[in-house]
Amino acid sequence: MSTGRLLGVAAAAVVAAAVAITIAIQLDRSATAGSASAATTTAPPAELGAPTRVTIPAIGVDAALVGVGLKPDGAMQTPDFGIAAWYDKGPKPGQPGPAVVLAHVDSKAHGPDVFYRLRELKPGDRVSVQYADRTTTFAVTGKEQTAKTALPTTRIWSSTTMPVLRLITCGGAFDRKAGSYLDNIIVYADQLVS
Repeated sequence: MSTGRLLGVAAAAVVAAAVAITIAIQLDRSATAGSASAATTTAPPAELGAPTRVTIPAIGVDAALVGVGLKPDGAMQTPDFGIAAWYDKGPKPGQPGPAVVLAHVDSKAHGPDVFYRLRELKPGDRVSVQYADRTTTFAVTGKEQTAKTALPTTRIWSSTTMPVLRLITCGGAFDRKAGSYLDNIIVYADQLVS
């Protein structure tokens, strides 16, 4: 491999690491800021426990939900095939601030996964998150597809104190060399008031 190619590979690795670190820092800041602003603007909500399930009737999703944090490199952990995950360093779905739920789109070994049809969601479609003693429901307000290298962190982890939900999966073209998709699909939803 030529020196120029080695430098190109090294530069790409540095950029990828910087993106992962930036996301991790934004996640930590958002979780802290969301908690602080929620405490000053609203009474603390009743303890929810951990969310256990996510359902999205419009695209046939009914999946177990587990908590995930960050990997040692700063990237968000991902759930196993067949289940979804919520980012447990931020708000729980239904608490003030942006809660994040993610799942895989598919896998080479198993085919379509939980969020395979996420890109089909339209404004108004319902997303429900179940807890042991209650269900919190959200309505889709929009979606976007962005390059993984340009994740819109300020839109995903906004400073809102309203309970909102972000659903994230992979999308776009598949890079066979890297073994991953180049983009993310992000769906935005607001909590419905009962």
